[in-house]
Amino acid sequence: MDDDLDSVFKALANPVRRRLLDAMKDGPRTTGQLCEAERALDRCTVMQHLKILEAAGLILVRREGRERWNHLNAMPIKAVHDRWIAPYARGAVAMLADLKDRVEV
Repeated sequence: MDDDLDSVFKALANPVRRRLLDAMKDGPRTTGQLCEAERALDRCTVMQHLKILEAAGLILVRREGRERWNHLNAMPIKAVHDRWIAPYARGAVAMLADLKDRVEV
């Protein structure tokens, strides 16, 4: 599990890859559409970023003829949330409730 999350964290560490994921959150995008969204990068560079996202399981790829459709896979992000964010959020909520109780006394 931690090895899987390592690849997710590494993939998410890059702002270009986060922007590519953001571009897919409303629906799948072709590689051409993603290249247009990242005009400052050449197609080869975008493809390298997509390969890293695919290896981390953050995108699923489906080919239709000559088009490559990239779909966001939110499950690895949920795994990060469940492993790292949720436990800390619960602790923060408990601390805020305790602070509220102390202030109201």
